[in-house]
Amino acid sequence: MTKIQTWIANQKLGSLVLLAILLIVVFPLTLDIFRLNLVGKYLTYAFVALGLVMLWGHAGILSLGQGVFFGLGGYMMAMFLKLEASTPEATKIQSTPGIPDFMDWNQLTELPTWWLPFKSLPLSILAVLIVPTLLALIISYAMFKRRVGGVYFAIITQAVALVMTVLIIGQQGYTGGVNGITDLKTLLGWDIRTDSAKYILYYVCVGLLLASVLLCRWVQRSKLGTLLLAMRDKEDRVRFSGYDVANFKVFAFCLAAMLSAIGGAMFTLQVGFMSPSFVGIVPSIEMVIFAAVGGRMSLVGAIYGALLVNFGKTYFSESAPDMWLFLMAALFIGVTMAFPDGLAGLVENKLKPWWAKRRADRVIQKQRTLEAHAAYPEPLPPLKGKDKGDGTLPDGISSQHG
Repeated sequence: MTKIQTWIANQKLGSLVLLAILLIVVFPLTLDIFRLNLVGKYLTYAFVALGLVMLWGHAGILSLGQGVFFGLGGYMMAMFLKLEASTPEATKIQSTPGIPDFMDWNQLTELPTWWLPFKSLPLSILAVLIVPTLLALIISYAMFKRRVGGVYFAIITQAVALVMTVLIIGQQGYTGGVNGITDLKTLLGWDIRTDSAKYILYYVCVGLLLASVLLCRWVQRSKLGTLLLAMRDKEDRVRFSGYDVANFKVFAFCLAAMLSAIGGAMFTLQVGFMSPSFVGIVPSIEMVIFAAVGGRMSLVGAIYGALLVNFGKTYFSESAPDMWLFLMAALFIGVTMAFPDGLAGLVENKLKPWWAKRRADRVIQKQRTLEAHAAYPEPLPPLKGKDKGDGTLPDGISSQHG
């Protein structure tokens, strides 16, 4: 046990272990299935927050369009689930059985060719990982190779989010339009709406999230992570050292896109639908707020930020439906003004120094007590019992001198 504790301390995994205990043990034991499913939904946003920590906090690149990749991953998974639900038997009342219902409503008579790969789950999973990453590669390569960055890159990602939203809504016959892809019920014949399925999907989401944290930590502790930090602080110095800064930026953007897509796919599985409302500018900015509240330099803090912000949205909308937007705004403003480095900054700058000082004071007090006892030893306690009058004590020890 000591070796394990030492390894955790050396690797600085204590906060991750506490998070894992909270997600794997505490939440499932204390929350009902409805609330636990909500937590699972919140954790899907945490994938985006992790990507933003790597992209914004670690590499210094702010993206306001991460909802694009979250939505793409969700749509890829939704397409597979929708095709599974659109068998000829299940859609026999349609004009064209065997295609999704929204295609039939829009007078399509056959399944589009680019939908065909999504009849296979392995191909769908590959699409979740590859398609958003490929889109991120195209966007970032075109921008960073021309040294477009800073606020200009953030505005471009916003434009991409807007274009993607308009495209999805406009192509209603292929994407479901403003309603999105809904009525998703089974995964390879397994009903994902049951309580047992929700528990399993929750644990799958937690497992993938913790694995993503470890992957990001590995990148941060590698030479690549050091170069990303150096690029964030002194980009010109890294460039003059002979490194191609654009390639590092492309990598960070693609990694963030892939993590966001995984979160979108898990969102579709746990919630049962995907719509363009998760792709646009507003949800993309909210995703940046998750990382800002949790701490844009902390992977674990970003997860707590996603949980806190989404819990606030749920709580305020339930308790004060007319005021919840104002309350959320107050939460954002208050946290960012009071804790510029987020919750992680509060822990690092306030709680840890306070706890370390308290422990040091205890050690000093204990040392002083030991030194006092060593300098002024206490007298021996008096012997118990009464003298019998014959010169001996009850235990046979003589009280006489000779």
